[in-house]
Amino acid sequence: MARLLVTGGAGFIGANFVHYWLKNHPGERIVVLDALTYAGNLFSLKDVKTGPDFRFVKGDIRNTELVEHLLKQERIDTLIHFAAETHVDRSILGPAAFIETNVLGTHSLLVAARNVWLVADHIQHRFHHVSTDEVYGSLCSDDPPFEELTRYSPSSPYSASKAASDHLVRAYHHTYGLQVTISNCSNNYGPYHFPEKLIPLIIVNILQGNVLPIYGDGQQVRDWLHVKDHCRAIDIILQADVAGETYNVGGGGELRNLDLVKLLCTMADDLLKNESHLGLRFPACPVAQGRPCDSLIRFIADRPGHDQRYAINHHKITEALGYHPTTAIEEGLRETFRWYLQNEWWWRGILDESYRDWLRTQYRAADIN
Repeated sequence: MARLLVTGGAGFIGANFVHYWLKNHPGERIVVLDALTYAGNLFSLKDVKTGPDFRFVKGDIRNTELVEHLLKQERIDTLIHFAAETHVDRSILGPAAFIETNVLGTHSLLVAARNVWLVADHIQHRFHHVSTDEVYGSLCSDDPPFEELTRYSPSSPYSASKAASDHLVRAYHHTYGLQVTISNCSNNYGPYHFPEKLIPLIIVNILQGNVLPIYGDGQQVRDWLHVKDHCRAIDIILQADVAGETYNVGGGGELRNLDLVKLLCTMADDLLKNESHLGLRFPACPVAQGRPCDSLIRFIADRPGHDQRYAINHHKITEALGYHPTTAIEEGLRETFRWYLQNEWWWRGILDESYRDWLRTQYRAADIN
């Protein structure tokens, strides 16, 4: 039975993975290592943090000594590396943190894993590194989707830092024999998603009657992957004897940003019209005031160096390991919208004054509040 160390397990994808793993692999030990920076939230783990198969450790992945100690003390044989700075906008404003966490932090984990698994104990192990499709750069509208052999062409400090970490992971496999796998995923969405990212930002702003900011003309295209499909893909990779391999994990849900926002607006219109109690809970929502939610849409200045399109070809993991996404985009978005309605306590706790101040600065729009 596996004993897992999950870095960034209090973040969006990491927390979902912890929930997924404990449900699907009962009795297996999970240790979460998370520094609890702005996007890490222990409330995302409140249902599991007291379980007998779970331990939480607050700590920095750059602390190699700490990681080595945990690998030895907990007899870890599987490390799943989610911890990362991920928001492109933040990387444009402050790139240094992305180099520290995504490059130096990943290297620290690799050093610890090598020291314990290869130098000291020589045990069977797996180091799985979770990366992004953004390392491949941007596609034109008629380009074929990214494949595993697509040339790296990162265009933001975030994607460049993730590209560097991918190369380090591969180097530790080829040079030292560390048993690694890498997955490059498309844009995730689902529960526990920090509300600075597009989908939760739009949902929360709709419910609060705040503007829905859209960069440029909103024609940028993203391939959306439900987080539960992503967790299942990682599980499939971990169960297979595929050390050294890289897999693209996509959701098959390409949408223009503007179309995505309009779809969420339509869902909100329907929900609040059909369930009158929601209008009482969210009186600032346009539907509660007799207006459609898309009246909140505002176009703002485009992000510097904004990639036009991402799309994933997941043929390799489908053919080799049997993975395919099971959550259609509209089904997944409705499920996600319901989650934010049912877990208002979770996102209300995040939207304090400091966050609203950051949001005003970030979008430079005076009518965001």
